[in-house]
Amino acid sequence: MRRSQSETQESAQRISRRALLLGSAQLAFGGALAMRMRYLQVDQADEFRLLAEENRISLRLIPPARGRIFDRNGKVIAENEQTYKITLVPEDAEDVNEVIGRLSQLVELDESDLNRAMEAMKGAASFHPVTLADRVSWNAVSRVSANLPALPGISADVGQSRIYPQRDLFVHVAGYVAKVRPRNLERYENPPAVLRIPDFQFGQIGVESKYEDDLRGNAGTKQVEVNARGRIIRELDRREGEAGADVQLTVDSELQDYVHARLGEESASVVVMDLEKGDLLAIASAPSFDPNSFVHGISSTDYNALLNNDHRPLASKTVQDAYPPGSTFKMVTALAALEAGVVTPEDTYYCSGKLEVGSRDFGCWKRSGHGAMNLQQSLRESCDVYYYELALKVGIENIAAMGRKLGLGMRPDVPMSAVTSGLMPDKGWKLRERGAEWVIGDSVNASIGQGFVLTSPLQLAVMMSRIATGRRISPRLVKSIDGVETPSLSGEDLGINPDHLDQVRAGMYAVSNDRRGTAYRSRIIADGMRMAGKTGTAQVSSNRVNNDEVPWAQRDHALFVDFAPYDNPKVAVSVVVEHGGGGSKAAAPIARDVTLQALYKGDPPLEAYPTKDRRRIEDQQKKLNRERAERARNGGTRA
Repeated sequence: MRRSQSETQESAQRISRRALLLGSAQLAFGGALAMRMRYLQVDQADEFRLLAEENRISLRLIPPARGRIFDRNGKVIAENEQTYKITLVPEDAEDVNEVIGRLSQLVELDESDLNRAMEAMKGAASFHPVTLADRVSWNAVSRVSANLPALPGISADVGQSRIYPQRDLFVHVAGYVAKVRPRNLERYENPPAVLRIPDFQFGQIGVESKYEDDLRGNAGTKQVEVNARGRIIRELDRREGEAGADVQLTVDSELQDYVHARLGEESASVVVMDLEKGDLLAIASAPSFDPNSFVHGISSTDYNALLNNDHRPLASKTVQDAYPPGSTFKMVTALAALEAGVVTPEDTYYCSGKLEVGSRDFGCWKRSGHGAMNLQQSLRESCDVYYYELALKVGIENIAAMGRKLGLGMRPDVPMSAVTSGLMPDKGWKLRERGAEWVIGDSVNASIGQGFVLTSPLQLAVMMSRIATGRRISPRLVKSIDGVETPSLSGEDLGINPDHLDQVRAGMYAVSNDRRGTAYRSRIIADGMRMAGKTGTAQVSSNRVNNDEVPWAQRDHALFVDFAPYDNPKVAVSVVVEHGGGGSKAAAPIARDVTLQALYKGDPPLEAYPTKDRRRIEDQQKKLNRERAERARNGGTRA
């Protein structure tokens, strides 16, 4: 049916209106779209460009070079070496086990290292790299690098690791580093980001721990371009970090080496102090252990061997252990009595071999007795009864006060681990700690360095330095930090009557130089080098024992302290030989040899020794020098 002209016109008008509306809508949509595109591409271009860059560019930390540690003469104690390692980022690996399997065909992988890596993956974020192999060769790194396309998540990195070239010589002093542990992070309210770097090394004990913040330095940064899988494409920018500060110690490597060689297989400790500035020239605990074994993780077998050794190589005996000082304490009692005015140097007490106090007999080491003894004679022959008598007159409060003035019962301020304060007891201490009243027998025991009195070898060396000089000398272990000298505490006057100090020093001189002295066999005869010393024997059990008839662990500790030269003191020395028996037999010969080494800065002339000892000393020097040379050839390992 044909439409009328009017109908056709009306239909055309409707279509035109619809087309106009549709076109208007399309135009509006197109305009809005164009405006939105302009907004995104022009107005927001910088923001989206930044987001894209952030997705493409990764900012990573560069571990700083750790500061080195030197001895007083510039010999390296701790330094860094370049190492190579192979790491894996778990989330970048398609199949961790498959990737490790491919890697094992290129390099030899240690099973224990792999087990540690697998454990680390369980407790860490999947984007954190874990170390599969450390300290690998350059050839191994080259093989891995050439096959990276087939090893997703694997990377071969170069870094630095701590190394101790002198091995066991300074581990109790300098300490060692190891991977950051949770307890290390507890030192900080906000731990530095650098500590989160995988396998980052942190000081665990000794100077490495105490000066961690100085030695560590500040991390650098690098910007790297990564692809969608996180693989590094290229490095865009690098800012190197700031190396840690170098630390110079006061110790002398040559003297420390000699001390360790001289101690041999003993469980013992030696401290040598310079009397000008209080510098610790040697501070050695034996036996020792190699800190390098701890840097990358020691095996449980090796650690248990150290832990279960009855000579306790892990212990820093010079500062950590506290022993009854035995007769080396008698100078404290003597000075306390002289200063209190209850005795004069000429006053005598009769030793019959024992003294009855209350209902108990306190025996002298010489059961037959010493007879009448004055101050110098009592020190020379180490008469116990003389000091029992002084204790009854002077009292524990005066003795304790003198002990503290000489450095006992006070924690030495040295950057080593587990430094003990020892114990200088008095009435208040016993009531507070033991809930009991002090009794006169406690004073009698304390007067000869037994009972509750405890001292470390370092404290004994401090005591000797103060007696020798009359000054409040304190030990110094760190000589400088990044070339800046640390202050020494050479000390003000102790306030002790010089005449009283002279009397005690004279008694100590007789110990080593009078034929009746307990250390006469270990004397020095060189003019201008003679030493003043004091022997000591610290009982391990409450009963006196015959050290030749009991097992090693039940024998008394042997002690000796000295300063030299007598007329112009330069060094103070303390020696403790655990379960060594008598101080005159075990400790005094070591102290004499170490003292001479310190004074002569090397092997002393044989003329410094008594004539009858020279052949033995010559043989001893040759033997020790051979052992030290062999140790040096073995890279610092004690044969």
